[in-house]
Amino acid sequence: MRAIWKGAVSFGLVNVPVRLYSATENHDVQFRQVHRTDGGRIRYKRFCSIDGEEVSYDDIAKGYETEDGEMVVLTDEDMAGLPTRSSKEISVEKFVPEDQIDPMLLDKSYYLEPDRSATKPYVLLREALRAQGRMAVVTVSIRTRMTMAVLRVRDGVIVMQTMLWPDEIRSADFAAVDEAGEASEKEMSMARLLIDELAGDYDADEFEDDYAIAVENLVKAKIEGGEVRAPEVEEDEGGEVVDLLAALAKSVDKAKKSRGESTSAPTEETQKSTAKKTPSKKAAATKQSSKKSTAAKSASSKKSSTKAPAKKSSAKKKAG
Repeated sequence: MRAIWKGAVSFGLVNVPVRLYSATENHDVQFRQVHRTDGGRIRYKRFCSIDGEEVSYDDIAKGYETEDGEMVVLTDEDMAGLPTRSSKEISVEKFVPEDQIDPMLLDKSYYLEPDRSATKPYVLLREALRAQGRMAVVTVSIRTRMTMAVLRVRDGVIVMQTMLWPDEIRSADFAAVDEAGEASEKEMSMARLLIDELAGDYDADEFEDDYAIAVENLVKAKIEGGEVRAPEVEEDEGGEVVDLLAALAKSVDKAKKSRGESTSAPTEETQKSTAKKTPSKKAAATKQSSKKSTAAKSASSKKSSTKAPAKKSSAKKKAG
């Protein structure tokens, strides 16, 4: 595992330097959207729902949608003014009984590993939590935002679990449940009998993800049967420079329009200029071949003109 965060647990005057590790990982089966005929990956473009134009990352801002559907655009300056925290401290606020923490409030889990120099206070905190049957309610800043969390002990390691805020838990307003009335004594007796029949201890090894196993076997069978499609890799035709310049020119024009200034020359001229600067391999090869041919003809012509006078001189000698 790789540490994703470094900080320290502080309670009272005790400071325990720790490293944070993700305690869980998602093994849910992930599928890709592909073209049915050739297996090519499906790509999506970001475009504006109003003007239909494709939008670059530089032109994307954060928007807050109100309850009536209106959109409030938040700039980088607006976001910079929001309260953020970059503290590397896991601050213990209080120690509470374990049964006071509703499991519904628990979110992501992380393992805390102590630095070598902090093993003793780490063990002290772990043993104190276990002996008292309590959890430590803490505040911690992860990704610049402060959140609540709890520290508890699991398999000899202190685990930190972030918590949802109380208003993030939905209420279960099911009218039909209240209208059902109370169960009779006979019904309760049968229910207790059923529970007793199925009573036992939880053993995780007794259960398996049959869906994931079935998908894995299906994919394996298709691979062994040769049903694999390798999508062709898109060749680089040297058009990226032209596209980049076109995008830059378009961005400049857009910025000038927003300031009421006149726009620059059309993008086509930029593309022509770029084409001159970045000739294709075929054009370069043709040009080089043409140069060689011209040089060869010139050399041949020069050679011919040098030999002709030599023959003439020889004829004069014979006549003499």
